Amino acid sequence: MTLHELCTDAASRLSARFGPGEAKWMVRIMMSELKGYTQADIAIKSADEVSEYLAGKVKSVTDRLLNDEPIQYIFSSTVFYGLTLKVTPATLIPRPETEELVDMIVRRWSGHDDLRVLDACTGSGCIALALARNLPFSRVDAFDVSTAALEVARQNNAALKTSVRFFEADALHLPAPAQPCYDIIVSNPPYIAEHEKASMEPNVLLHEPHSALFVPDSDPLEFYKALAAYAMEALRAEGMLYFEINPLYAAELKKLMETDGWEDVELYPDMQRLTRFLTAREPER
Repeated sequence: MTLHELCTDAASRLSARFGPGEAKWMVRIMMSELKGYTQADIAIKSADEVSEYLAGKVKSVTDRLLNDEPIQYIFSSTVFYGLTLKVTPATLIPRPETEELVDMIVRRWSGHDDLRVLDACTGSGCIALALARNLPFSRVDAFDVSTAALEVARQNNAALKTSVRFFEADALHLPAPAQPCYDIIVSNPPYIAEHEKASMEPNVLLHEPHSALFVPDSDPLEFYKALAAYAMEALRAEGMLYFEINPLYAAELKKLMETDGWEDVELYPDMQRLTRFLTAREPER
């Protein structure tokens, strides 16, 4: 079997489930992870005979994909904001929308020195690590309630040679800070309401950590309430709070935060034109 035949067969099997575009992307990822091949390499080596070992690995990965296992978990790797990160079933797979959240912060704060940043519910550490790389001379802290997720985040921190301080904490029960100490607090907390499970893809429901995804229908804003209360005490004057949010509850959250005294509360759409982000400024004391 040639490399071209191997790739064509895998793409054909995957196309029926995921569509031709995503199938080709998956095959490119497979070749990159299994052989280190670029798209150009695949074209140049298309007539080369492949080993039984490689053919078996491609079949195995294809079978796992067809069983709804995310390719990022299969290879324990993803790319976020230009960084290659380890991900496992203990961590969410970072989404492009979260890259937009990072970009909002980088555009606003680029050029500022000596910033103090906190990333709440950090998971793989993707937001914290991207900010540490793109806001030089900043001190970045990040926490999660999951010890398994924090282990992944710390491995990413070491691999990227960044100096984020990761620690374990529960976003719903944060102790009050001794004094305001942060310029930026950012979070992509659990925000999908339980009733939304019925419309979600099986690759998410079967494999990604539910504790990092779902909140009860009875209180879908519980994480935002807790984090906003903490941020009100932890942010320095003119500090900013950045949230990734559920579009279903955007207006309710905005009203709640305005009522609680936050200033310049703004909602922003993501690339799909869904209301996905909220920013707010610490009121003057």
